[in-house]
Amino acid sequence: MSSWKKASKSNQKVHRERAQPAAREHLGALEKKKDYKQRANDQHQKDATLKALRKRALNKNPDEFYHHMINSKIQRGEHRELEQGDEFTMDQIKLMQTQDLKYVTMKRTMEANKIRRLQSQLHMTDIVNETPNNHIFFVEDGEEATNFDLAARLDTHPELIGRRTNRPRLKDLAKLKPDHIEPEVLERIARERDLCYNELKRRIEREKELAVVQKTLEIKRSLKEKRKTQPKRVKKGTADRAPVYRFQYERKR
Repeated sequence: MSSWKKASKSNQKVHRERAQPAAREHLGALEKKKDYKQRANDQHQKDATLKALRKRALNKNPDEFYHHMINSKIQRGEHRELEQGDEFTMDQIKLMQTQDLKYVTMKRTMEANKIRRLQSQLHMTDIVNETPNNHIFFVEDGEEATNFDLAARLDTHPELIGRRTNRPRLKDLAKLKPDHIEPEVLERIARERDLCYNELKRRIEREKELAVVQKTLEIKRSLKEKRKTQPKRVKKGTADRAPVYRFQYERKR
């Protein structure tokens, strides 16, 4: 009996799903039942959402009022909050509307790490050379002071006196060959250094903008907390400063 069942199962016909006819191959793959169910469920969900929104709009009280009606306005077809104003940059407003506090904090930390890494590479040598300071040399008498030679005292070439960093001595200059460094190489090094300084400047400005956005989001989150007295705004937010609010002290139980 068992052998007959095995033989009958082995001889069963395999039913395969219908393929797209050759005359309709230009229309793409033939939609299967699982594809139809997925498309139908998505359409039913959209219809239910539209039905709920339509019902909510019909049941809305025309005399309803909430403070957001007077705290926002439309400018040039774009909805804007009055608290933000027009003094924020467009990038800052976009970040405050679309991103959350954790994302902004993470981006600011990344920018700070990149700034620290660039500063460690550049060492800010050009800024050091431009910063004025005093270097006092002591001499024995007035004659030595009259005939004082700064290049001879520093044991360097006269053209290198203005440099405070990487100022080689005469014995080190003698070891260098005239064709040791080509002008093209020096020009390329200077160009790469300028690019690094420009990148550092852009990242510092970006980090400042993110700091303003982060502080503004933190203040907005604090304003949403339930309080007995609403905080009073002291200063309006700008592109360089977050808004300043005065909170009344409340004793926590």
